[in-house]
Amino acid sequence: MERAVFDRLDQLEDRHWWFAARRAILKHVIKRHILGKDTLKILEAGCGTGGNLRMLSDLGELAAFEPDEDARQLALAKADCDVAHGSLPDDIPFDDDKFDLIVAFDVIEHVEPDLESLTALRKRLAPGGKLIMTVPALPWLWSAHDERHHHFRRYTRDGLQDTLQRAGYRPLGLTYFNMFLFPLVAGVRGIKKLLNLPDYADDQMPPAPVNAILRYIFAAEKF
Repeated sequence: MERAVFDRLDQLEDRHWWFAARRAILKHVIKRHILGKDTLKILEAGCGTGGNLRMLSDLGELAAFEPDEDARQLALAKADCDVAHGSLPDDIPFDDDKFDLIVAFDVIEHVEPDLESLTALRKRLAPGGKLIMTVPALPWLWSAHDERHHHFRRYTRDGLQDTLQRAGYRPLGLTYFNMFLFPLVAGVRGIKKLLNLPDYADDQMPPAPVNAILRYIFAAEKF
């Protein structure tokens, strides 16, 4: 991604409704479906500027890697864990380690060889280990946000399931989320396309009351 995008993420990901609510949902998912061992070994693939590291560190023994050096330095300042340089699919660090949980939160869409990357991550799972990932959905929602963030694709549920199965996974659950706010998002993007309006990146910080309401609505999906 562009340096300006990383800088903005670093400033927003603690407070912006999307990131804060998504962390709440993912933490709930991990606690409900993954926790159980005394010490859970966790790897975050593509940790970006480190917005998820504190949450993941509370759940187990965490390691992470990130290909962009500027983002990696920002991440190192946010959590007491090893954030190594690495990239998908061929430069995953921590060679001798196997992980009970690997997470890739909005990462795989940034990598052109997604099948090869998912296969490489699967090989780093311990017996019984699991992968939790999020990706942007629905190709027809493609926007300036995707372009500024250097996405290669958006996924459908069936398309992602097919890719995971070809990479050797047995999907235990795939679902769309942010469904409560989906009509609003789809409506705004549809109007922009219909009226040929400028399509700006949509990761700006909204006013505090709006941010709080959106965070509450989105985070409620953890239930």
